[in-house]
Amino acid sequence: MNAEDRIKKMIGDHPVFLFMKGTPDFPQCGFSMRAAAIVKSLEVPYGSFDVLSDPEIRQGIKDFASWPTIPQLYVNGEFVGGSDITMELWESGELEKMVAGFKA
Repeated sequence: MNAEDRIKKMIGDHPVFLFMKGTPDFPQCGFSMRAAAIVKSLEVPYGSFDVLSDPEIRQGIKDFASWPTIPQLYVNGEFVGGSDITMELWESGELEKMVAGFKA
């Protein structure tokens, strides 16, 4: 399976998905730490992938979204944004509205 197919599967298997550097429990950069904290605060189930563990996915996700940086957040298979956009949407309450249907 190529990188694009793997990425599509990951975001298809989880309504909320975060590509990041490190893991939610051990982020490896400040931007990923902030994005993971925001997603955790939403209290919805989500998937994540450590792009540092796989160079093919690390580059592939940049190409897939036409977005040069990581982290990248996806909701319902759609690219939401990176750290700054995620923060803006969270602060405005829009992000919580986007994931409201996924609360347990």
